[in-house]
Amino acid sequence: MREQHTVIDDTPERSVLARLILPENSVSDDPLEELHGLATTAGTQVVGELIQRRSTIDHGTYLGRGKVDELREMVEKTKADVVIFDNELNPGQTRNLEKAIGVNVIDRTELILDIFAAGARTHESRLAVELAQLEYSLPRLKRMWTHLSRQAMGVGMRGPGEKQLEVDRRLAQKRIHDLKQELSKVESRRQRQVASRRDAPTVSLVGYTNAGKSTLMNALTEAEVLAEDKLFATLDTRTRRWHLPQWGTVLLSDTVGFIRDLPHSLVASFRSTLEETRQADLLLHVADASNPDVFAQISAVYKVLSELEIEEKDTLLVLNKIDAIESPAMLNRVLDRYPNAVPVSAADGKGFESLIEAVGDALGREFIDLDVEVHPGNGKLLAFLAAKGEIASQTFESEVVRLRVRLPVSALGPVRQAAIAYREVNDRRASREQTIDESSVAPIDVADEVSPPSASDVA
Repeated sequence: MREQHTVIDDTPERSVLARLILPENSVSDDPLEELHGLATTAGTQVVGELIQRRSTIDHGTYLGRGKVDELREMVEKTKADVVIFDNELNPGQTRNLEKAIGVNVIDRTELILDIFAAGARTHESRLAVELAQLEYSLPRLKRMWTHLSRQAMGVGMRGPGEKQLEVDRRLAQKRIHDLKQELSKVESRRQRQVASRRDAPTVSLVGYTNAGKSTLMNALTEAEVLAEDKLFATLDTRTRRWHLPQWGTVLLSDTVGFIRDLPHSLVASFRSTLEETRQADLLLHVADASNPDVFAQISAVYKVLSELEIEEKDTLLVLNKIDAIESPAMLNRVLDRYPNAVPVSAADGKGFESLIEAVGDALGREFIDLDVEVHPGNGKLLAFLAAKGEIASQTFESEVVRLRVRLPVSALGPVRQAAIAYREVNDRRASREQTIDESSVAPIDVADEVSPPSASDVA
């Protein structure tokens, strides 16, 4: 019997890129540069590009009729397998374009979802991507079942295509409901996990995709997380310990990168993954200062942060990749608009001293200096103060221990409950003093607060 061999065609799909630019759209010198990067990340070979500028969209085919004909000719000439739009198409426009061009047509949202699906590694990120894909696909199920016929019967007598469509819609809706419930449990679990790490200040890296966040994290913490020169190299949050001189241990988190017109369903699905960012004491917004479109990218990040309802969190702008800037005027142009930004190069460590100083100053805004009086027998509170804060001085007397300590604002609760007295000596805040009757103070358990996070929590 002759042996059979399976031949696998591993040649990449050939893609043609297309974009409609409306008058209100702001574009860079190369309007398809970002889409080209997305298409390459998805594994396609870009063989053609088409751009049209017009005042309004064509409701049937998005592009004008002449451009659709030009696109079809380009596809035939380059033997492309797929056309990728840098716009968001509705199901009808996609169907009409596929009929006119003769190959598959996908839009920007579907392309980003495909990249996220290929890059998801953890159970949590896979759930988030599946939910976003299903919510995107649900209104497009009709297009997926156009090969099924509808029998010619009376009103209400539906053919197999309609029946299959309804079954699929119900299955999709049921799966969406189940995924939302499962992600809600994951989010609650993540919130508890992040809250348990309050033994140290938390700093979260955010920024446009491929701005160099992972490279910066590796340089600061020797974390050895994946850092590649491609879009969305990081999808899962990673947290590592960062020793900050004069501050001690800081927990630094790297998160998924953002992008212009990031699908709303994807932002909502990844809320649990971004919990580190939501609860961080400080955000480091990393921007690629060498990118000509840096201002639009910074704005896109702030837009996503607004969607996550964390735009008011204390944020430090970090201008990365200054080693790749050819002209100092380009960096000065960014600094003119953002004078408090910190220029650095994650590749060679330039500017790290200024960054560390700026992070320390920013975290200092969340700390206060206290004079605290503690009963000598209250070992739990003394251990809590030593673990949570930085003790500048400590004096033991027969009935009281007097301490000068710098403490996070979030850690004031146990001090209020169990200290004999405390007074704030930080000049940036109004002084206050409170004396507590020891007999009325219930004992507090700070053992859990003092214990460091486990290796699995910070992995």
